[in-house]
Amino acid sequence: MCPERKDIRLKGYDYSQEGAYYITVCTQNRSCLFGYVDGIEMQMNDAGRMIAHWWMELAHKFTDVMPDTHIVMPNHFHGIVVIRGNVGADLRVCLPEEIDGKEGEHTGSPLHVSLSRIIQWFKTMTTNEYIDGVRNNGWTPFDRRLWQRNYYEHIIRNAASHRQVIEYIVTNPIQWANDNYFIQ
Repeated sequence: MCPERKDIRLKGYDYSQEGAYYITVCTQNRSCLFGYVDGIEMQMNDAGRMIAHWWMELAHKFTDVMPDTHIVMPNHFHGIVVIRGNVGADLRVCLPEEIDGKEGEHTGSPLHVSLSRIIQWFKTMTTNEYIDGVRNNGWTPFDRRLWQRNYYEHIIRNAASHRQVIEYIVTNPIQWANDNYFIQ
């Protein structure tokens, strides 16, 4: 019998509605597979660059999704993803100018893809390409799965929260030695 998994999502919240979401995805067993931190800078290997590539591909896969600030770390990934639709004035205040360049323009249908589907696609694509990298490019094999089963998310509710999350993501390599995901 499997232990019951704790639901970490906000009860009653619709994760397909437009908004900005901060996510963290960790490798299985926190294995450092995507590069290393050199002093205060992340040095991605080919696997890390592949992770960053698939993050940016979200916009091509899902028409109402915009990848925002992100960073690939040795054993985890942080990113902000924006689910868009007919963006209203309240949401606009927490989106950076380059994301909300089509102010007031309808960019998709009112029915949006859910955050869990976005993350599932991202994990699937990166896992498949990582397996190919192990087979063909000598990348470090992983234990059973590339990513941990779940992911952390935080709903970005306003501009101040958005700025704080961006600051955390951008400075993550500087904080690596003190990071919860740090493994030497």
